[in-house]
Amino acid sequence: MEIINEWLNNKNANVRRAVIEGLRIWTKRPYFENNPQETIDILAKYKTDESEYVRKSVGNSLKDISKTYPELIKKELCKWELDTKEIQQVYKLANKSMEKKGRD
Repeated sequence: MEIINEWLNNKNANVRRAVIEGLRIWTKRPYFENNPQETIDILAKYKTDESEYVRKSVGNSLKDISKTYPELIKKELCKWELDTKEIQQVYKLANKSMEKKGRD
């Protein structure tokens, strides 16, 4: 995890986005399947990233995780204060899959 955190602290938004997209794919790997909360915690830190592309990747990654761990994503989203349009954007993306289930 140390290298992932190092990459996520990179000043280049393209690097941060690539790592977040990688986390989205890696959630199907044994380590992340056994530690989903760790992945969610990492992603949630970037909900206020200055880059819109990074924020969208965070929202979409959380949405994907919600398909397997809806209770963990719901718990995470309940902690968020939706006081900025940036956080609202990520929240909307992350919550999209759960909203669908509620309507079905």
